[in-house]
Amino acid sequence: MVLPLSILDLAYIRDGGTASDSLAASVALAQRAEELGYRRVWYAEHHNMRYIASSATSVVIAHVAAHTRTIRLGSGGIMLPNHSPLTIAEQFGTLESLHPGRIDLGLGRAPGSDQQTMRALRRTPTSADAFPQDVLELQGYLRGESRIPGVDAVPGKGTDVPLYILGSSLFGAQLAAALGLPYAFASHFAPDALEEAVALYRRDFRPSAQLDRPYVMAALNVIAADTTEEAREQQLAALRLRVHNFLAAGRPYDEEEADMLLASPAGHQIRRMTKYFAAGDPAQVAAYVAEFAEHAQADELIVSLAAPDAKASIRSAELLAEAHGLST
Repeated sequence: MVLPLSILDLAYIRDGGTASDSLAASVALAQRAEELGYRRVWYAEHHNMRYIASSATSVVIAHVAAHTRTIRLGSGGIMLPNHSPLTIAEQFGTLESLHPGRIDLGLGRAPGSDQQTMRALRRTPTSADAFPQDVLELQGYLRGESRIPGVDAVPGKGTDVPLYILGSSLFGAQLAAALGLPYAFASHFAPDALEEAVALYRRDFRPSAQLDRPYVMAALNVIAADTTEEAREQQLAALRLRVHNFLAAGRPYDEEEADMLLASPAGHQIRRMTKYFAAGDPAQVAAYVAEFAEHAQADELIVSLAAPDAKASIRSAELLAEAHGLST
């Protein structure tokens, strides 16, 4: 069987574009992914980031679901300490009621923001400490087995929206194993603990009502183009864009300045974050993806399409799907 592929859509707001443009591009990408045979598309909760339009994650999922028919859609992830479990159960219970059998709920414990934004979200530095208990409370609402007497999620109760634990460290691996939930590792930006976390998760996994055996999703960056040269140009443009977003504080910069920053220690950190990056023609990308899947011991891969514009991202998805052998 062909290893399933999915997409992490960061809903980038491109230079000169708007949030409306970004969300329209997300719809177009999901529609094409559905046609190409991708298993799911996930959206991430980020706040106070001028270049990401998926802060209201459940709203984005609802919009895309209304414009697609069969592909699974979900969060990659909801940062649960930013919310009450009841609120998320109601939101995703509503999504599941509107789009039965198509909704995933990936959960993380990071702020998805900086310290000032964390304060604006009314979140405290200790909010993440309750993450395991909050996951169990949320799971109870969705199963119709509330842990708080007299309180049910409506909609939500009995919908059994599947949960996924997201992580970039051993903590998430331990929790997913203990709860018997699928585990998604954020190796597209935090590669260091991938092998150790996956090994720990598989070793300590305990079967649950949702899952009887370990299930690992691993993420990587992908740019597939018709030629290697074109892909490398897009990869450099993507790295320059990261410099713009993370190091240049949004101020104007030229390519020479961006390349100087990429050559700096801070730039090397950006390159290290994107250690797992498949960039090339279709055959090269498919070979890298297969090698990465074996390295990560993954049951499914989720790709972050890193091309610098929406059209190129869709082209990447098309070329990867064909080279990997997804059914259409």
